[in-house]
Amino acid sequence: MDKVYMSKDGYDKLRKELDEMKNVKRAEIQEAIATARAHGDLKENAEYHAAREAQGLLEAKIRQLEDKLARTEIVDSANIPTDAVHFGAKVELEDMDTGDIENYELVGAGDDDPINGKIQVSSPFAQALLEHKVNDEVEVNAPGGVLKFKILKIDY
Repeated sequence: MDKVYMSKDGYDKLRKELDEMKNVKRAEIQEAIATARAHGDLKENAEYHAAREAQGLLEAKIRQLEDKLARTEIVDSANIPTDAVHFGAKVELEDMDTGDIENYELVGAGDDDPINGKIQVSSPFAQALLEHKVNDEVEVNAPGGVLKFKILKIDY
């Protein structure tokens, strides 16, 4: 199984989310199931079926988070070389086709926020940038074709 790289903050965030699911959400759903059961016939009880479905979805998400946390490797940014793109890098890129300037931060699971330019280091886009240095031209295979970028700046 692949390791999941993340910062200590990202790990703590997912751990808190998992604890909330296990200790609060589970109890809420169990209470909803008990309340729906009290309404009588379970065959035609939509509230009961909805609560059972919510329980199944919650348990699946709990298992998924437990798996991710079990495979987590917390990255210490103090040990990362800063001359090339690695985990935690803030990268300024120039789109070679349009000339547009784009900014991304390579983060771990739990810290990603694509709308704000924070992309998972495990994503194909981030993987294409890894190990490259300032002024390197990078090709990224995307569903719409090959995208070409020039790395303008790397910050940590």
